[in-house]
Amino acid sequence: MSDRFSQLAYRRFRLIPDRWTLGAFLIAAVVLAPILSILWLAVTASGNIWPHLMATVLPRYLGTTLMLMGGVAVLTAAMGTGAAWLISQYRFPGRDWLAHALLFPLAIPAFVGAYALVDLMDYAGPVQSALRAAFGWTSARDYWFPQMRSLPGAILVLSFALYPYVYLLARAAYREQSGRAYEVARSLGCGPWGLFLRLGWPLARPAIAAGVALALMETVADYGTVLHFGVQTLTTGVFSTWLNGGNAGGAAQIALVILALILILVGLERAGRGGARFHRLGRAAQTVEPHPIAGRKRWYATILCLIPFAGGFVLPVAVMLVHSAAAPAGWLAPGLFQALRNTLVVGGLAALATVAAAVFLVYALRMKGSRGAQWLLPVTLIGYAAPGAVLALGLLLPLAALDHRLADAVLALTGWDPGLMITGTAFALGLAYMVRFFGIAQGAVDAAFGRVAPSLAMAARSLGRSAAGTLGSVYLPLMRGSVLTALLVVFVDCVKELPATLLLRPFNYNTLSTRVFELASLERLSEAAPAALLVMAVGLVAVAILARDQRD
Repeated sequence: MSDRFSQLAYRRFRLIPDRWTLGAFLIAAVVLAPILSILWLAVTASGNIWPHLMATVLPRYLGTTLMLMGGVAVLTAAMGTGAAWLISQYRFPGRDWLAHALLFPLAIPAFVGAYALVDLMDYAGPVQSALRAAFGWTSARDYWFPQMRSLPGAILVLSFALYPYVYLLARAAYREQSGRAYEVARSLGCGPWGLFLRLGWPLARPAIAAGVALALMETVADYGTVLHFGVQTLTTGVFSTWLNGGNAGGAAQIALVILALILILVGLERAGRGGARFHRLGRAAQTVEPHPIAGRKRWYATILCLIPFAGGFVLPVAVMLVHSAAAPAGWLAPGLFQALRNTLVVGGLAALATVAAAVFLVYALRMKGSRGAQWLLPVTLIGYAAPGAVLALGLLLPLAALDHRLADAVLALTGWDPGLMITGTAFALGLAYMVRFFGIAQGAVDAAFGRVAPSLAMAARSLGRSAAGTLGSVYLPLMRGSVLTALLVVFVDCVKELPATLLLRPFNYNTLSTRVFELASLERLSEAAPAALLVMAVGLVAVAILARDQRD
């Protein structure tokens, strides 16, 4: 009887969650709260808004978004896969430095590339001005020139900014393939195109599909680029419906369409992979050895790799440097260093909180080891798939209501009005950053935990170490490089994030990204250039570390 009682007591004790489990579920609840808030706002919207959206703006927003995604998918797949194939399979002039330089556009926010392209190629820009001076044209009626502020222009800029996602994953896939398979194919008479179509493309297809999916998620989330080009997408619809129309319910319903589109995109990416896998024959499997290209073709390969690098990195950096040099006083303009300080503080604190929460969540779930807890890991990735505008909408209204209740409670108890303590400070902005980029930190941290032998933690626990002590003395020292890399990548993404910052920043609170956006929107690009260069400099630090990890 006593044994049975003790077994029941033990089972009841096991059902009581410990602090690690409670903390993990609390973190997951914070990450999922904005999405649940969007669902609640959309379902409880006053009035029957959905038929009005369907009859007016929603078809246009959705159609434009789908066309934008289609164009970006084709161009990013072509540029990223083509560059990865040439870099991994062949040797040509500039190949070694281009292998890393092709990652540099990751440091450039897409909206900065949009400002640079329009400044260079628009009617008043230097290119068209030089053409008119050279041929004696006097107005736009005398010649034809492609319209930059258009859907094709937005597709081009976003493709130049986002192709590194495809390049990075495709190149990694090509590097991990067996070189002997390519040697056998060549011995059977397979030429360059045959190698790519019959061997390279099928084996790298899962990686290419994942890279394109990441690029399309960023495309759907973009706001600054499409706004500058006058392209109306679902994200711009959230802004206009909420801010201009004052209709939070309608904005939430458009946000639901964005989330549904993202989920469909992820499903199509997984279905497109079709369970495709490839395996090495062993640890000693021969890697792919790049073959030299002879004759003029080697220069063609160099030019093909230079095109995406020039469009995604050289162009925006050169335009911003020219504007900055033309007006050096912009570096001393009031507000620039305040924006830099705000960016470093809110981005740094958000990155620290995000990575710390990811470490806590992953470690807690690995200790728990139950199937019921493991579902939290994939669920918390949804924040990264949600655009910043969607998260801002899901956070601002509930936080504003909570803020007012807290202020009223403090006023009633103390007679002192504290003001808005949550939405009136950068707390809401930091929380949005955490939710938005938690998936990045979680993925890096989970992979780092997986590389630590479980026997080390078991030995520490057997020697009397607590769970927290094992984390601090065993895991964190071995994971230091991965954790620091995750910290830097999250920080850089916080610096580049624009939609959530525009919606959630306190009054008169600028970051570098919002300063660039505001000044460039007023056609004051020379004043915006220093802030844009600072954003790009921060991004280059992360890309340099990423390039170091990608060395052959």
